[in-house]
Amino acid sequence: MSGQRRRPTVKEVAVRAGVSPMTVSRTLAGGVNVTPELQQRVLAAVAELGYHRDENARSIRPGQPSGLIGVAITNIANPYYSTFALGVEEEAARTGRRILLGNTAEDPVREAQLVGDFLGRRVEGLIVVPTGVSSDHLEHARHSGVPVVLASRRVAGLVADSVVLDDEDGALRGTSALLEAGHTRIAYLGNIRRIFTGERRYRGFVRAHREHGIELDPRLVAEGQQEVEQAARAMRALLELDDPPTAVFCANNRNTIGAVTEIGRQISSAGRRALDLPELMSFDDFELSGLMPVPVSVIAHDPRELGRRAAALLLGRLEDAGDAAPRELELPVTLLRRTRRATD
Repeated sequence: MSGQRRRPTVKEVAVRAGVSPMTVSRTLAGGVNVTPELQQRVLAAVAELGYHRDENARSIRPGQPSGLIGVAITNIANPYYSTFALGVEEEAARTGRRILLGNTAEDPVREAQLVGDFLGRRVEGLIVVPTGVSSDHLEHARHSGVPVVLASRRVAGLVADSVVLDDEDGALRGTSALLEAGHTRIAYLGNIRRIFTGERRYRGFVRAHREHGIELDPRLVAEGQQEVEQAARAMRALLELDDPPTAVFCANNRNTIGAVTEIGRQISSAGRRALDLPELMSFDDFELSGLMPVPVSVIAHDPRELGRRAAALLLGRLEDAGDAAPRELELPVTLLRRTRRATD
């Protein structure tokens, strides 16, 4: 004898609680279809016996679901995506599932490798913020019986459930608010246009100018900024123009933070007044956005809710694996307008 204490079994927990083994399993998987009274009895028996599931054995048992969901995001350093992942995790946890989180850095090769790693770990489903270049690896997952949900972006030609934002209308409303406030030279700070959200948000920005009869100066359009430092450099170049913009539309929060970083540098090192610097419109909110040195209006939405909706689509697909048509959700956004104070 090794002297090690034998682990209690599900059957022993069931006997102690006076329920079936299935009720024990359902309780430990989130309590779906189990009454609160029975859940309390099971949890009390678990605590008394010191029971816990052997996840390693569970993961390698032939035919047994892994209880894992693979989640691929594009920028793990962006708090937006950590909040999104939290929403996914909360929804998955209701069914006793856990998430594996990976970062693609907007690299399609890394995305394909990450999806392959997830499939190797026998995930039950995938939630992907796609780079949008290729969908072969996602098609492979679907044909292997692993459902895929696209979040924030869609991929042309890929038939899959998806949840995105109303990007074009949000950009249209945000830019229109600046135009209606009297701004005629509005710059655009955005990421790569080929990205689903980048193309849609730029389209809304252009459409607002067209609908208001304002000609867009191409020198005010800066694209391709994926990181804060890149956006700060692009903002500096805009401010150095002979006729700089009086307002800037930022296509995501990383571009907004870069713009604010450069504005702060201009105030501290060049001695410029905040009143002389452009106000900002940000697609995506971020912490302390209301305390910036210049007004930062926001096209707001809840990334946590985006994550919940994506997870709900996936869980629904896992429960109903039929060939139903893909479900495409588009979540609304809200314009939070902030203007300069009278004392500025």
